[in-house]
Amino acid sequence: MNDLSYISSLSDAAILKEVGEFVKAKRIDHNLTQDDVAEQAAISRSTLSLLERGENIALANLLKVLRVLDALYVFEQFKLTEQISPIQLAKEDEKKRKRASKSNSQTNKDDIGW
Repeated sequence: MNDLSYISSLSDAAILKEVGEFVKAKRIDHNLTQDDVAEQAAISRSTLSLLERGENIALANLLKVLRVLDALYVFEQFKLTEQISPIQLAKEDEKKRKRASKSNSQTNKDDIGW
């Protein structure tokens, strides 16, 4: 099953629950307690507990927790990349230089090339 269709079929509450499970698994992988992560993220332990249970918290707090857990990579999908059409790509390729050439202005008339 396609990941996008899977996540699209979930309710908001189910997605929040999956985010909470992800955060909890990452915290345990790092061998950190809720108190440790909350302190490093400068949030309350109860806020972290809410997050891990799939409750609604502020996005800024989620970012703080993910930063502590070295998990900000999950947001790479949000990065916009410019889409180049194949035609535009071919046109850009045509503009690239294919060969090097000598400059005629630097050659000396008396120099016979020895």
